[in-house]
Amino acid sequence: MIQRFANPNRFMRLSAALVPWMAGATVIFGAAGLYLGLFQAPADYQQGESVRIMYVHVPAAWMALFCYSCMAAASATGLIWKHPLADLAARSTAPIGACFTFLALITGSLWGKPMWGTWWVWDARLTSVLVLFFLYLGYMALVNAFDDRARGAKAAAVLALVGFVNVPIIKFSVEWWNSLHQPASVLKLGGPSIHPSMLAPLLLMALAFTTYYFWVLLVRLRAEIISGKIRAIRLRQVHG
Repeated sequence: MIQRFANPNRFMRLSAALVPWMAGATVIFGAAGLYLGLFQAPADYQQGESVRIMYVHVPAAWMALFCYSCMAAASATGLIWKHPLADLAARSTAPIGACFTFLALITGSLWGKPMWGTWWVWDARLTSVLVLFFLYLGYMALVNAFDDRARGAKAAAVLALVGFVNVPIIKFSVEWWNSLHQPASVLKLGGPSIHPSMLAPLLLMALAFTTYYFWVLLVRLRAEIISGKIRAIRLRQVHG
């Protein structure tokens, strides 16, 4: 199954069909989520109107972990099965994941100021997410540090896999250490503890961010494949 999409031409045909659907889904989910979150959902009885930052902050934090997990999985696939598109997928995911992580850090800081009275604390969750951001930056720097693209991809893949240990640390940091963050309130065994009026826009924004990731990933992958074909043509011209 995994080798079905190893053919770049097959991937280009499939992605061309998926890109407009992903773009449309992003716009629809995002517009609905923002409308419900900003205008329909009630203010929190403790946090007031500042709780609305949650509809961007929480999905961004989810996507920061999801993107890194995808990057690590693609890196493993490239190392083990030498899938021709796996390294490109990891390379294309890194800047998207870094942007989600940066957005989570910024919105978390904006949310933390009225709630905690400070822009930043060296909380376990905050610190581990900052480490995640640096892992993304390190991956992007390493993958471009070699003239040989294959060597750069291999070195960056090793970093991605080693850095994956930080993902469960972020996930369980609230339970493992004394943290200012509250425990999970959506993905929990007893079901979500958030009122449906707040849960609906939160999940819609999560869907919007997810489809946005796949939309931009497909666009970046297509650009990488076209760029690779152009480089191959130029090399043939030079050595021809």
